Amino acid sequence: MAIRFPSWQLPMNLRMKQQTSLSVFLFCLCFLGSTWFQVSTAENATTDPSEVRALNSIFSQWDTQAVALWNISGEPCSGSAINGTEFESPPNNPAIICDCTYDSGTTCHITQLRVYALNKRGVFAKELLALRYLTFLKIDQNYFTGPLPAWIGNMTALTLLSIAHNAFSGPIPKELGNLKDLNMLSFGINNFSGTLPPELGNLVKLQQLYINSCGLGGEIPSTFANLRNMQVLWASDSSFSGRIPDFIGNWTKINSLRFQGNSFRGPIPTSFSQLTALNSLRISDIYNVSSSLDFIKNLKNLTDLALRNALITGSIPSDIGEYQNLQILDLSFNNLTGQLPGGLFNMSSLTYLFLGNNSLQGALPSQKSDILHTIDLSYNYLSGSLPPWVTSISQLNLVVNNFTLDSSNINLPGLNCLQRNFPCNRNTPKYAKFSINCGGLELRGSDDILYETEDSAIGPATFNVTSSEKWAVSNVGLFADRKNPSFVVNTLAQVTGTDVTPELFQTSRLSPGSLRYYGLGLENGPYTVKLQFAETVYDDRALQTWKSLGRRMFDIYIQGNLVLKDFDISKEAGGVLRAVVKTFSVNVSENYLEIHLFWAGKGTCCTPDQGHYGPLIAAVHAASDFTPTVSGVPPTTVGMKSRTGLMGILVPVGVLVLLVII
Repeated sequence: MAIRFPSWQLPMNLRMKQQTSLSVFLFCLCFLGSTWFQVSTAENATTDPSEVRALNSIFSQWDTQAVALWNISGEPCSGSAINGTEFESPPNNPAIICDCTYDSGTTCHITQLRVYALNKRGVFAKELLALRYLTFLKIDQNYFTGPLPAWIGNMTALTLLSIAHNAFSGPIPKELGNLKDLNMLSFGINNFSGTLPPELGNLVKLQQLYINSCGLGGEIPSTFANLRNMQVLWASDSSFSGRIPDFIGNWTKINSLRFQGNSFRGPIPTSFSQLTALNSLRISDIYNVSSSLDFIKNLKNLTDLALRNALITGSIPSDIGEYQNLQILDLSFNNLTGQLPGGLFNMSSLTYLFLGNNSLQGALPSQKSDILHTIDLSYNYLSGSLPPWVTSISQLNLVVNNFTLDSSNINLPGLNCLQRNFPCNRNTPKYAKFSINCGGLELRGSDDILYETEDSAIGPATFNVTSSEKWAVSNVGLFADRKNPSFVVNTLAQVTGTDVTPELFQTSRLSPGSLRYYGLGLENGPYTVKLQFAETVYDDRALQTWKSLGRRMFDIYIQGNLVLKDFDISKEAGGVLRAVVKTFSVNVSENYLEIHLFWAGKGTCCTPDQGHYGPLIAAVHAASDFTPTVSGVPPTTVGMKSRTGLMGILVPVGVLVLLVII
């Protein structure tokens, strides 16, 4: 039988629960009542007529109109503009937010305006000045052109200004420094020119600044030392020069910093050791003066550290295992020496490790953590036998080292051909040409060349060797911020060009970092190398869409020599979906040929998707300029050798990963 108490006799804990529940109920009732009152009041208010005229004029110039969620019966400040509908939801675009508390609840002012990813055209409309209460302006991913006007400095209510992914041009007006309430400013991926105005140092409330691929250059002004509230700075792929400023070491609130593909000279400031709030640090492509890793000693909150191609010297810190939050470490393409610290392979969070293209020596550690599933140690001087774990890891690239790979030791299929000096068929060549359909199936071109299949499941740390030991491919790199990455681009669009085979361009191999093709067992002598490209990702510039603003740039090396720097496929071809063939004369002296496509941090990062950049190639062909003495006939088994073995025609080396970074 249940015991019942009069309410005044309830045990203390039950009475407190009852009172708490009543308090919560009354609070919710009051909140709902207040919200209803505000909405009800707003519904009786009207939008400032001058702002209505301005908004109508802006939308007319931009060829856009209000959605049905607001502007009900011709009243802009209605519906989703006042009722709490999610401002940045896709159906609510373009969108406004209004504040209807003015003049005793009879007047509404527009405080937020969003016209996002609609491919609208026009200029920065002067009627925006009439929106005197505007705090939030977001017009990214359109095709707005012309200069950013000086009068923007009068829009002093703004706290957020985002105009990225457009075609604005001209200098950044110094008057932008008048917007002293700004906490977020984004004008990346535009066509601005000149330098950063020193007046931007007045924006002392600024917390986020996105200026990647903006078109500006020169040194970062000394006045930026005032920006001590900075939390995020992304400034990659802009021609900023000089030294990375020491004063950034005083931005102790910063948690994400990116300088990639700039023109900075080293060293990296030692003052960066004070940036203990950093979670993500990406610096690459530094010139002239080297740096050590001493500055990271206090940065124990890092989850993502990428110092790629940054002239880093010395050894990997012996206490690297103490960085227990670190998930991604990329120190590739530097001058690191010494051995691999044992603790590096047993960190609790480390998942991706890139140490390729250094001068590391010694043996691989005998053990590694289960969570570490992607490792690049290519192009070092590592030696000894391979530990058992190499056969179970999903992504592993060990090419061009000095490992012992005889029958008495653990081996990975094809790796023996891709050690230093490329020993397969060394001094006993079999071939004088090779042809590859990058990312695709075997295809005979209109030039009667048979391009061989290359459609293996390339991942972020992969190598594959054909079973005939005729050619090989190696890839290294992670796509930054990209979900569901693919290392191949497919298209059914028709690629045009002179003396090309359109079907060759239906697939292209894509890499976020370093992509190499090798010819193996080649007879020594002069060769002609033909590389075929077509930009099949971006829109044509003539369409004037934000997706036409993408810009791909990478470097090409052959036999270790730089033959093309900052190669831009669409610029070279005169547009997208147009083939371009680059021809090079090279010499083979040690029975192998290496073609290297390298991303040096340049080009847009986020068009048409977040994390889209890097080398793209459709076909490779190399043939001797002399009459060969070798038969060129491969063994009867045709396919790929990979670190997982031989299966059918091609064998995937690993699985594609879902989390990606530069």
